[in-house]
Amino acid sequence: MIAPDARRPDPSEAPPYFAGYLATVPDGSLLETLRGAGDALTAWIARRTAAQLAERPAPGKWTVGEAMQHVIDTERVFTFRLLWIARGAPDPLPGFDQDAWVPGSGAACRAAADLAEEFTTVRAATRALVAALPPEAWDHRGVAGGGAVTVRALAWMTAGHALHHLHLFRDQWGD
Repeated sequence: MIAPDARRPDPSEAPPYFAGYLATVPDGSLLETLRGAGDALTAWIARRTAAQLAERPAPGKWTVGEAMQHVIDTERVFTFRLLWIARGAPDPLPGFDQDAWVPGSGAACRAAADLAEEFTTVRAATRALVAALPPEAWDHRGVAGGGAVTVRALAWMTAGHALHHLHLFRDQWGD
């Protein structure tokens, strides 16, 4: 069961540049959104061919495979931040340069099934972490990437980031 404080975060609970991710999450159960969106993203990536994974929407942009690896990496970063702050660790967490991570990701050598399986595993861990949060943890506030953020906002940002990319994938390459 999800804690009652999994309600939509107030805009003051996260830096303004995350507002788009927060707005992408539909009203309702955050845990169900994590499940449904995770299943949809997993299914979408699993249907891609090797040639589709190597496609770039424009010169200098990430390939589909690189973008999917970015989604996986970002989910891990956001949930580590969530765990860190939920457990009351006082130290601020650094930001991460998403573009600097792509060359070291190995995404170009990954099959769609591998990316789908990894995302499924990471998302299951995310759901388990969110479902197990004690009620008092949702309001904990910390600093990550230079901005103040609550555990609640991080949970919603995690869901919103993956949904954001699912929408981009579908807009660019269809279902």
